[in-house]
Amino acid sequence: MQDMNREQEEQKNSHTLVIEGRNAVLEAFRSGRTIDKLFVLDGCQDGPVRTIVREAKKQGTILNFVGKDRLSQLSQTGNHQGVIAYAAAYDYAEVEDMLKLAEERGEDPFLILLDGIEDPHNLGAMIRTANIAGAHGVIIPKRRAVGLTATVAKTSAGALNYTPVAKVTNLVKTMEELKKKGIWFVCADMDGESMYRLNLTGPIGLVIGSEGEGVSRLVKENCDFVAGIPMKGEINSLNASVAGGVLAYEIVRQRLGRP
Repeated sequence: MQDMNREQEEQKNSHTLVIEGRNAVLEAFRSGRTIDKLFVLDGCQDGPVRTIVREAKKQGTILNFVGKDRLSQLSQTGNHQGVIAYAAAYDYAEVEDMLKLAEERGEDPFLILLDGIEDPHNLGAMIRTANIAGAHGVIIPKRRAVGLTATVAKTSAGALNYTPVAKVTNLVKTMEELKKKGIWFVCADMDGESMYRLNLTGPIGLVIGSEGEGVSRLVKENCDFVAGIPMKGEINSLNASVAGGVLAYEIVRQRLGRP
């Protein structure tokens, strides 16, 4: 029930492009459009549906086999023919594109990784911050995270046109691969060491956790440092995008060599 409500909220509030019907969904895949999620009527095994499922697996789309009632709730037309696709408003980049961008600029890579951000406004705000702070890209996971919806694009205030965003299957595996290329990682946690005591220069990946749960255990274990933001008020937490902005600009300050 919680997942169903999340899907309905995403559809309602994030202006996700919903594609319904077998021909429309298949053409979307074949045209190269980025499909974030595919919902298929459980038990439907005819030829066209098998072809759509095969295309979804080929492209790494999140695949959900659901009941008739759930499809009907997600449908906007009432004529879904057993398949509904959620398409991204913008195309995703590759992590390699970000590393090439850093190389072209003659800079140490600066990447921002978002672990389970589900609020499109927070994602859009972080993409905006990434652009202004000079980060070379933003990396998000495929599951349990919002994709590049129209709301994300609007909240980014145009930054999405300039800042690459990659969507990866496994955030930890991606971090391990990037470590082999000399990038080290720092994540935000209120119990971490003060960010002012850490050396945040060099090739770096900044990891920001979800709004409610923070950075997941496995992701945190794969970080080299855990950074805390000094807080003086009566509450002890910041909005995810605000925390990301504060830490991103501490990285900027240290890169500029400012006291």
